[in-house]
Amino acid sequence: MKSLKVGIIGCGNIAAQYLDTFSRLSSVELVAVADLVPERAAEVAARVPGVRALGIDELLADPDVQLVVNLTIPAAHAEVAQRAIAAGKDVYTEKPLTADIPSAVALLDAATAAGVWVGSAPDTVLGTGVQTARKAIDDGLVGRPISATATMMTPGHERWHPHPDFYYLPGGGPLLDMGPYYVSALIQLLGPVVSVLGAASRTRDTRVIGSGARSGESIPVEVATHVTGVLTHASGALSTLVMSFDAVATKASSIEVHGEQGSLVVPDPNNFAGDVQLKALGDEGWATLPVSAGYVDAGRGVGIHDRAVTGADGARASGAVGFHSLEVMVSVLRSAEEGRSVAIESTCERPAPVPLSEI
Repeated sequence: MKSLKVGIIGCGNIAAQYLDTFSRLSSVELVAVADLVPERAAEVAARVPGVRALGIDELLADPDVQLVVNLTIPAAHAEVAQRAIAAGKDVYTEKPLTADIPSAVALLDAATAAGVWVGSAPDTVLGTGVQTARKAIDDGLVGRPISATATMMTPGHERWHPHPDFYYLPGGGPLLDMGPYYVSALIQLLGPVVSVLGAASRTRDTRVIGSGARSGESIPVEVATHVTGVLTHASGALSTLVMSFDAVATKASSIEVHGEQGSLVVPDPNNFAGDVQLKALGDEGWATLPVSAGYVDAGRGVGIHDRAVTGADGARASGAVGFHSLEVMVSVLRSAEEGRSVAIESTCERPAPVPLSEI
């Protein structure tokens, strides 16, 4: 199998994780990088043999680049992806797919017209954690799924991120930043969503950067920083979602799935692995399930490996799933604003399960 040749646009903090994954893959070959700050691209190219630092226009025009990995900030996702599509490239975008529904619709329409593939993070749900949990559900270990909870509670990213501004601007916030991991996992586990009901709040209007050269600087907060949603899945299962940048900590499980015959603890969907625990009806305690599905020792970028080995039609981290996840999250925020239930207009196929696989 020939390797899929990719170029990265956006060489910020998250790029290092993709570089690590690509270094372990024979299915994907990184050939070029670009960034609005040329020095960042040059630093990456200096660390990775054979990789060229290019301008963004140069990378998009480069015939060697088959797929563009879009690691820009959320507000730039749509523009960069559209430029990649216009250049005839497949594109894989960090989450969320775009910052709003109209730009996401335009993006997928452009890709269809151009005959190129669009994929979207997160691909963490393809790891052994969520996939082992999914296999347990598919194998009937919890019986008919009734409900799920998904919880992410932190004090906010400004405490550790040296440039956290975009987390608190439109396209950011705890739901659009961290929610994709949880919503994508819930889609994997329970299938697509048909309606949502949401509530949201903003605790304060400014945040103070806690690290780096800008430590002590105040930045504006323009989005909700605590969001709760109830998702009704097409299967009838109900998921409760709590995403917060306002809490100190939580002891709640990242995700729990409850069925008529058992309950399942699912590991953090921001990670690829972790223990899956099951308590069946009548059991005295929790049992840790053996790893039974998913890409082993995966890292960010495994969704591009999945695209390379399955082809565009079989790729699991697809634009359709990314769009459905985005509509669910945007609709939770819309519901919070309007004080009513919101129907989800899109749907997606529940992605195929990932057999236990080495990358």
